[in-house]
Amino acid sequence: MHLLRAGTVTVSDLGRSRRIYERWLDYETIEQGSVAAQLAASWGAPGAAGAPYALLQPASKAGIYLRLVEAPAVPGFVPLVTYGWAALEFCVRDVLAVNERLLESPFEIIGPPRRIEGLDAIFPMQVQGPDGEICYFTQINSDLPGIRLPRARSFIDHLFINVLASSDMRASQQWMVRHLGFRIGRESMEIVYTMLARAFGTPMDQLYTISTMVHDKDVFLEVDQMPAAAAPRTKHDGLLPPGVAITTFRVADLDAVSAPSLAGPRAHDSRLYHGQRSMTVTDPDGTLFELVEAG
Repeated sequence: MHLLRAGTVTVSDLGRSRRIYERWLDYETIEQGSVAAQLAASWGAPGAAGAPYALLQPASKAGIYLRLVEAPAVPGFVPLVTYGWAALEFCVRDVLAVNERLLESPFEIIGPPRRIEGLDAIFPMQVQGPDGEICYFTQINSDLPGIRLPRARSFIDHLFINVLASSDMRASQQWMVRHLGFRIGRESMEIVYTMLARAFGTPMDQLYTISTMVHDKDVFLEVDQMPAAAAPRTKHDGLLPPGVAITTFRVADLDAVSAPSLAGPRAHDSRLYHGQRSMTVTDPDGTLFELVEAG
């Protein structure tokens, strides 16, 4: 069972963003509507009730989705410098071809394709979307020791890792282990992280600490230790946070989740949920983890 189910991004103009993801990432809109009041309440965002949303799927038809929810922009929002969901990572067939395509797109390339020394298995690049959402596009060349990585079945395929920016990486790890039953993969590693260096104005060769969470042999989360200059993410009262707002995961049994939910488990009408119960919990930084019971 793949745990990663969806990433949710708040956008200021749903029609514009939907067209951008369709045109440039080959994603297909498979559902549109308005956020139901009970679903908005489950996110702790009652003001999102009635907001237009769209559910998009990659050209491969993989059942891991991108959801766009319309919300007013948050003045002063700067990506990569706050706690919460920092980025969505998609697997792609050819990262150089993706880079070439996106040069003419509304996406801003903030990290051109770059090979990582000692990590030949992956070849990544990073972009920023029109609402400050950060997307990684990663070509996967091989598996890692003990780790299975997906191979793209379309030019730009499904999400396979979401990135969590944490005020305390180890506390975040332990919270996920204790309350969600997730497992730590790589407990800690130090890397040159040029995007964070640019965002925080630190030397480009400064090392940042990251870690991974795994299920079976699948890596599905990266947890980044944020520097002292990072801060909580500002949002409008009663609405979802800007940028990447929610990550949705599949779990075997909601009743086994020990973290308190923002609203009790309920079934919601959407292809994302397939008629199963879901609920949302928050980590120590207040980040939204939406959990859907596996059918």
